[in-house]
Amino acid sequence: MLKLIAPYKPILAMPGTRALFVVAFLARLPLTAKSMALTLHVVLDQGGSYAAAGAASMVMTAGMGVGAPLLGRMVDRRGLKPVLMLTGVAEAAYWVSAPFLPYPVLLVTTFALGGVLGVPVFSVIRQAVAARVPEARRRQAFALDSMIVELVFMVGPALAIAAITTMRTARPTLAAIGVLTVGSVVALWVLDPPIGHGAGRPEPGAAAEPKQPMRTWLRPSFFLVLASGLGANLVLSGTDISITALLRQQDAVKWAGVCIFAWCLLSLIGGFWHGSTARPWRLPVLMMTLGAGTIPVGFIGHFGWWWLALALLPAGFMCAPTLASTAEAVAAAVPASARGQALGLQGSAMTLGGAIGAPLAGAVVDGSSPPWAFATTGAIGVLLAAATLAYQRFAGVGGGRPAVAPEPASAPEPGPAPEPIAVGGVAVAAAEAAVC
Repeated sequence: MLKLIAPYKPILAMPGTRALFVVAFLARLPLTAKSMALTLHVVLDQGGSYAAAGAASMVMTAGMGVGAPLLGRMVDRRGLKPVLMLTGVAEAAYWVSAPFLPYPVLLVTTFALGGVLGVPVFSVIRQAVAARVPEARRRQAFALDSMIVELVFMVGPALAIAAITTMRTARPTLAAIGVLTVGSVVALWVLDPPIGHGAGRPEPGAAAEPKQPMRTWLRPSFFLVLASGLGANLVLSGTDISITALLRQQDAVKWAGVCIFAWCLLSLIGGFWHGSTARPWRLPVLMMTLGAGTIPVGFIGHFGWWWLALALLPAGFMCAPTLASTAEAVAAAVPASARGQALGLQGSAMTLGGAIGAPLAGAVVDGSSPPWAFATTGAIGVLLAAATLAYQRFAGVGGGRPAVAPEPASAPEPGPAPEPIAVGGVAVAAAEAAVC
């Protein structure tokens, strides 16, 4: 156990990182409860159908997917505080008014204020981690962040469900989410983590990195990173729906919490392993293992709920490492001046994956059976990983981990090569190695 924890001690010893990870946990709590609270508000308080509730949740998800890259670009250009001011005011207005809005108006405001202008907590935290932690320690930092995300998703929705079912109304919970969201904005404002252009560079005297045009980093390797994030969330959201469907078929829904807890627990253990191992697996290998481990889950779990819990363990072990490696690859793929937009695109890709995975698994359950829903979503993850490996072979990219980027100022260059191209080349080379 000490060997697993030791690699994380230097991360937590860095100035400001402990506060950053505490804020990362607290600021994400209301975000994880939003969809569940909105769904139950439509059903309980407005007397709507589950289809109407699902539509409201889908509208919020779509708004977040649209807003993430736009807000990320605004962070890159204007800095963090203007974005916090804009999104904090928008979300406060939304959560104050949402309990009293008729359903059609609720849909519009959910998309605009709760979605597009939602506080970009996830991308801001990841941007702050990439800026504050040196490249040599980022794997451990993103692994730690992924484990925090896992804990948040275990706590946030459960708290929302407990509060709403106890009070038999979602209105107080909606208000509480609004208060917590404003609190997260205040916490990020006070913390004011370095996230932007030139932040967190290892050498204090180094010149600020010039802004790079999108063509220097918007390459096939970067799109494959986004595809990995999309595929990972597609597999995870599809698995979530498939677990419920399979247990419902067996009249054992009461054991869903045990199965999901085992799944999440192995994800936490996998995150510890990913950050502590001296030989981490590459992103496409992690993605392929996640998908391959998901394919047989339903066929094994068909024999009973405890078989399902056991079958989820291998795939669960790969969840946090895959998500952490995706965030690490995005940070390596772009210059610091474009991280906000790139991480926003990653958030949109993951949102899209979640939006595809759940209805896809549901359609397979309706058309066939729950075991084939696991197999279908897992196979998509395997195919995306195979596409990344095929690109590696086609492009002739090396299979090793990215080497530490050379310092531009360490050796004088007699030639007239322009500095922006040198920096862009380092970012692209790091992206190629990190992805493939």
